Amino acid sequence: MDNPSIITQVTNPKEEEILSCSQDKASQCNLSLKKQRSRSIFSTLFCCFRDYNVEPPSPNSTNVLPPLVEENGGLQKPISNADFIVPVEIDGTIHQVYVLKRPHVDEFLQRMGELFECVLFTASLAKYADPVADLLDRWGVFRARLFRESCVFHRGNYVKDLSRLGRELSKVIIVDNSPASYIFHPENAVPVQSWFDDMTDTELLDLIPFFEGLSTEEEVYTMLHKLCNR
Repeated sequence: MDNPSIITQVTNPKEEEILSCSQDKASQCNLSLKKQRSRSIFSTLFCCFRDYNVEPPSPNSTNVLPPLVEENGGLQKPISNADFIVPVEIDGTIHQVYVLKRPHVDEFLQRMGELFECVLFTASLAKYADPVADLLDRWGVFRARLFRESCVFHRGNYVKDLSRLGRELSKVIIVDNSPASYIFHPENAVPVQSWFDDMTDTELLDLIPFFEGLSTEEEVYTMLHKLCNR
């Protein structure tokens, strides 16, 4: 895990420890997770920047704002109680991106930074994902930030190729809400549920004990395999 060759598109090399953000093992694992929700095992991560809305251009503007979508498809719905408002320039016009944080993301991010080398890996564009990460990661947890240009465009989806991280794959986990994002390495994925605006959600908080246990293992596959086959 100390291999210095970490990825190619790095914007913020300031910190320490790995949670390769992405997503996992489609139907079988997702079914397993749903069954175990009451036992507080899993959660969804924020790294996909799913929860934002862009203020439309003024009537005087001749620019048409392309609709922002989730990493691998799906339009966003408006957010009225945003935690952050980030100005983003699109085609010469400044638009406001409204971001809503998932409950318990602060505790989750801080704890993951203590346990792992954390890497933000998103299929979103750097022009809005990077400033959102600046606001979200107040503790400097992300050692590296990878955006759309670091993904592989495969069969209509942006795939996060973990083999490009410069890390031993048996020690890498990707947490994501889109199975298409980790289609190359489903055995490394922690399947999670999407989140939009349920402020009573506790998935990030519930996920912490699982990662605390995983951080003491020599490799990730055994524990992930057991999880998906429960």
